[in-house]
Amino acid sequence: MSSKNSETRNRILDAAWALLEARQGQGVRMSDIAKQAGISRQAVYLHFSNRSELLIATTRYIDEVKAVDTRLELSRRAKTGVARIDAYIDAWSDYIPEIYGVAKALLAMKDSDEAAEMAWNDRMQAFRQGCEVAIEALDREGALAPEYTVQQATDILWTLLSVRNWEQFTIECGWSRKKYNERIKRLLHRILVVDKSQVDE
Repeated sequence: MSSKNSETRNRILDAAWALLEARQGQGVRMSDIAKQAGISRQAVYLHFSNRSELLIATTRYIDEVKAVDTRLELSRRAKTGVARIDAYIDAWSDYIPEIYGVAKALLAMKDSDEAAEMAWNDRMQAFRQGCEVAIEALDREGALAPEYTVQQATDILWTLLSVRNWEQFTIECGWSRKKYNERIKRLLHRILVVDKSQVDE
């Protein structure tokens, strides 16, 4: 891709990002994005064949701009499964406030907007994969509570760390980031990590 094409593509993605945050998912059509980017609608279609492709690309672009891979490096380098999960929680709780506007817009749109649903599901599956890798690390060292399979434990971690639950705890209940991190970690340790006292017995 030429530098000019790359620049235009990024302008489109930045425009979609800005509109999702500003309008909370209302009026984010291809024509709206084109207008925001200062280009024709036809130019948008030269880069993205449909709105679903554009919204998926936008959410992935946000992850790229926000350096998600770098944020997850501590979790990936953790020496134990528990440390990996804890670092994952830290990274995720730092990240959600930065993407909350877009996440809230997609959540509001997805039940009646197929393109928004596809974009949301794409990112949530990537998030789930990260949860699964952390649980697998816990399982490999024999620290996963025996009553759960890797799949079930992943379901629990993925659900407890969901944007909706973060919203409920931090916005509705008023928890600070520190309180959220500490209590979610404590809860997940109790649920997912093997009780060593029982093993010793």
